[in-house]
Amino acid sequence: MKVLAVCLNPALDREFVIDHFTLNKLSVVRNENNHMSPGGKGVNVAVILAKYGISSVVSGFVGGYVGHMLISELRKIGPLISTSFVNIRDDTRENIAIEDTVNHTLTEINSEGPFINQDSIDIFLRRFEVLVQKVQIVVISGSVPKGVDYSIYGELTKIAKRYSKTVFWEARDEVINASMKVALPDVIKYDMRQSENILGKSLSNEEEYISAARDFIKNGAKLVILSYKTIYNFVGTADGVWKFSPKVEIDHSRLLGSGDTFVAGMILAQLDGKCCLDMARYGYAAAVAKTAYMGKEPPSRIQIGEYTNNILSERVD
Repeated sequence: MKVLAVCLNPALDREFVIDHFTLNKLSVVRNENNHMSPGGKGVNVAVILAKYGISSVVSGFVGGYVGHMLISELRKIGPLISTSFVNIRDDTRENIAIEDTVNHTLTEINSEGPFINQDSIDIFLRRFEVLVQKVQIVVISGSVPKGVDYSIYGELTKIAKRYSKTVFWEARDEVINASMKVALPDVIKYDMRQSENILGKSLSNEEEYISAARDFIKNGAKLVILSYKTIYNFVGTADGVWKFSPKVEIDHSRLLGSGDTFVAGMILAQLDGKCCLDMARYGYAAAVAKTAYMGKEPPSRIQIGEYTNNILSERVD
């Protein structure tokens, strides 16, 4: 196995394509526009990597009938994904995404998820330390369920660093803020779907994003990606800060899965031996290529290569 994908709060995802979606109205969805798949950001990264022939093991917490369904759906994907979840009593959560291709909107409704008790957390931590020794890369991505401290990303990273593993994070501000006090990963990508806060501050202009990216690198991260106005990214490395922009129009209704594709693309580039900035470029090209069509299916590596010509990277610091 090459990758350990940690998804503490996995989900069973339901995806509906509903054009002219409106509230307070019955919507009947055709079968071809109704999809179910295993989800949660860490799970999504593992599924995408499997499409590219990269093996991974997924770990976190699952429970109940929904958890059973999630594992069943993961097994259908093929032998490149192994699972090592801790079983809990509460049900795994379900998420809903509604894509409107006419109004170019994406509406996401995510369940909060189960409560995790301390005994389950302790079992997971012991399991993580065994698994981390068997892989090259660790990606910790997604929300933190109730009962688990926001600093868990840092605790897991501290363990992974004892074994000299490369660590990727994608998480919201409250998780990154708490976890970086324990340990920093090699790569940080902010999940800014719910908030534009970075380290507890609401950033209002490009200079503030550039300064924040610079600060993460000074604190020890090797690569940081900060989303700006959804489709742009500020990318910080030891060599400076860049702004990434698409040269093509982005349909916001097709953004589902683009963030996870970004992370998976960076992992592919890392495995190919690319430098930090080229990892970010490849991940961004993968995310932009993903928005060429609906659903969570990732672009081919040929498409990603073609889309590297559809991005602009401008040094800003």
